[in-house]
Parts: sequence; C-alpha cells; structure tokens
Amino acid sequence: MTATAIRIQESLLRPEDAVLDQTIPAGEPYLLKFRRGQTLRIVDLEGNQAVDVIFYNANDPAEHYSTTETLLYQGGIYLTTGSVLYSDEGNPMLTIVADTCGRHDTLGGACAAESNTVRYALQKKFMHSCRDNYLIALQEADCGLGKRDLVPNINFFMNVPVTASGQLTFADGVSGPGKYVELRAEMDILMLVSNCPQLNNPCNAYNPTPARFLLWDAAA
Repeated sequence: MTATAIRIQESLLRPEDAVLDQTIPAGEPYLLKFRRGQTLRIVDLEGNQAVDVIFYNANDPAEHYSTTETLLYQGGIYLTTGSVLYSDEGNPMLTIVADTCGRHDTLGGACAAESNTVRYALQKKFMHSCRDNYLIALQEADCGLGKRDLVPNINFFMNVPVTASGQLTFADGVSGPGKYVELRAEMDILMLVSNCPQLNNPCNAYNPTPARFLLWDAAA
C-alpha cells in the first residue's frame, strides 16, 4: 500500500445554489442525512482544523464506512480527488469529486479520553474529545446508533504521515483557510461529525476552529 498522490480539483458549484449552508463551531458535533446524488462540501474555514467524520448507510446504518475496504480498493492510505469511500459491505458510499486540500487522513482515528491520556498526559483524560462528540450527537438524535456503532473515521484536512518504520506522526497541517473537500453521495448517507476539539496537538496551533458544510442537489 502506497501514499496516494495529491490531486487538486476546484469545484464549479456555487454556494448561493446550495440547499444547505451550515457552520459548525469549533469542538462541536453534527449529524446530517443527505441523499444519493447530492454533493456535500466540507470547508476548513480558518485552516488546519481536523473534521472527524463517520459515514453510515442512512437506510441501513449497520452498513458503515470502512477504512479497510476503502484503502484496499484505492491502493493508498490518503484520500484525495477521485477517491471512492467504501462500506464494510464493499459498496461505494461517496466519491470525492473536488478537493483543494489534496490529502486527508484515514489512519489517525478520533481523539478520546484514552488517547489523550496516552499521547499527552494523565490529566488530559477528561478533556472533551471527538468520541464524546460522536456519542452526544447519537444520543441527541435518538437514531438507534450508539457506542458499539462507532468505527474508524476519516480525518478531513488532517496531516498524519506514516514513517518508514510504519509509525504515525501528527504533523503540521497541509490545509489552509478556505480549503475544501467535496463528496458526491453514491447512496443515502447519514454523516456523523466531530469538529475536533483537540487542544493538545500543534497541528491546529492548539486552536480548534469552525467548519462549514454546504449541500447541493443533483443536477437536473
């Protein structure tokens, strides 16, 4: 498995034509359903903000995004323009159709009490985390999903290089203010988001920032 080449692609979609335009504050959760054929844009408003996302089949949430299937199909460890996100059943879920950042992490996972303790310090255990955000969003939605349904996520805009020895490193970001990634849904999607609240990682200059979500209907 190799590192995926960066493929920058601008979008032709206009914000004024979007059917949804939502800004999520730093450190907050978000849950959104959208339909097959719709296109979602995630915008890194201020630069180097990790947006941690899990995708589910909206009609059968037992089917979910699979890191393993996605990386096997594309033969690389990062996501970029042209990457197809696959489910644990081997079905295409979304396709990245535009991307001005060019590389997104699939391996770093979501911060949690346990990882904050291991990576940073014992006293960081009770800091707010992406795992907390996921559970809060699912509980508030009362959608039948819970802790057992949390699976490995995508970290949009996050830079996690893999060393020659196979270890992960959390490096300075490769994104910037206004960079975005755009995904076309290949099935009806339930998207679970944590706009990462991490305060211990220098990737975001110890300063979590807002993210913007726009949605367009399929072209007639």
